Amino acid sequence: MLIDKNDLVEMEKQMSNITKRPLFSAVKKKWLVGLVFSLVATVGYTQCKSYYLSDKGDTLNCVDYKGLKQGKWIVKEAALRGNPGYEEEGEFVNNQKEGIWRRFSEQGDVQSVESYRWGLLDGKSQYYSLQGLEREESWRAIDPSKKYDTLEVPDLYNLEKTNQVIVKNEGQSIKHGRWTWYDPSTGFTAKKEDYINDSAVNTLAAFGVKKGDPRDPSDTIGTAKKKVVPSVVQEWEKKNSGKKKVVIRDGSAGY
Repeated sequence: MLIDKNDLVEMEKQMSNITKRPLFSAVKKKWLVGLVFSLVATVGYTQCKSYYLSDKGDTLNCVDYKGLKQGKWIVKEAALRGNPGYEEEGEFVNNQKEGIWRRFSEQGDVQSVESYRWGLLDGKSQYYSLQGLEREESWRAIDPSKKYDTLEVPDLYNLEKTNQVIVKNEGQSIKHGRWTWYDPSTGFTAKKEDYINDSAVNTLAAFGVKKGDPRDPSDTIGTAKKKVVPSVVQEWEKKNSGKKKVVIRDGSAGY
């Protein structure tokens, strides 16, 4: 027989009334308190068809009586066909990943930290190599129970204005926000890309900033790079400026 949490609340109320009686001995009171706390501690387990306890006494890998994964889980995958094994830890809600999930190599090195909602990537996710952080991604999950969803899209020319766009729900996460690639050996940024609802956008324009605006001097996405001319070439061009015919060595025979 399963014990419902509401039943436990009622039992606690009844126990409180009983233990206040003057003839209720201290021994019986201690025994009854211990019984209730024992039931409280096991009520979570009785709702799991299968589970196991960690060294700290936490309930892990719970599968409820509907066959759905619930609560804290540790997932272990052995190496297979050349692919290395790994271990994941996080929480399930009705068989779907929810919140922060971490993946580790068999040696215990962190490989990724991902954020989930409705079993889909949502928010910032980070991926690591042995040298350090390699990539940060930004995702947006759409409620899978909806066939369509309405999204607020920033106006590309007016920072304070947004437009509503109706999109079909394909049952997957969409790229939304900044993606950044790093050189893990130095920690320096190697590349940046920005997305709005799965579409790549010009970083400055997406925030209503025109090209050449000094408000984001560290970000060069969407802006043309200034051509760098070597000093030797500059001197040659200055020296031969205005001449009608200039002989140029190109490495061919005869020079």
